[in-house]
Amino acid sequence: MAVRALLGLRRWRHNPLCRPTDRHEAWAALAALLLVLLGAPALGWLCGSLTDDALQQAARAQRAHRHVTTAVVVREPSEASRLAQDPESAVAGDATRTSLVAAWKAPDGSGRTGRVSTASRNTAPGDRIRIWTDDRGSPALRPMDASTARTHAVLAGIGVTLLAASLVETVRRLAVWRMMQQRYVRLDRAWAAAGPDWGRTGTGS
Repeated sequence: MAVRALLGLRRWRHNPLCRPTDRHEAWAALAALLLVLLGAPALGWLCGSLTDDALQQAARAQRAHRHVTTAVVVREPSEASRLAQDPESAVAGDATRTSLVAAWKAPDGSGRTGRVSTASRNTAPGDRIRIWTDDRGSPALRPMDASTARTHAVLAGIGVTLLAASLVETVRRLAVWRMMQQRYVRLDRAWAAAGPDWGRTGTGS
């Protein structure tokens, strides 16, 4: 509808039957089209750029404060212990990672023992696995890499672009609806003013 109104803008400008609301609707369509083609992508690019900067900074901070170390498997926790300590993971049933108890050394050299999660299949007592820890030696998630951060930023930018375009189209439709309502009100008023004399012209009454 917006494209049809835009294509008819030039023709309507010199049409004696063109109403002011027709021109207003065409200009609204033109403004919406420009915002969708230029404004929404620009806003999406800005949001994606800012998101990428923030995520890259967070990723660098994670890489600076998280350390990979070797842990020795002590035992796998019992099913009751696993449910009590991490009910959400138990309900999710993630078969790609195994929860177990291991011993490792913190960055300061002190020994630590605790429950960790690993994707390694070598989970028998005495096996060695690689885990990530923070500066205090507590188990931590693997730090985000640059490519993952950039992917999230691109998705955020695309989402903002689509959201902005949808918002522009919604506003345009509301504006056209409002103009239509005003048009009907003016038609009702004109009909009410001309109605009493309708069909009586030239009768001499």
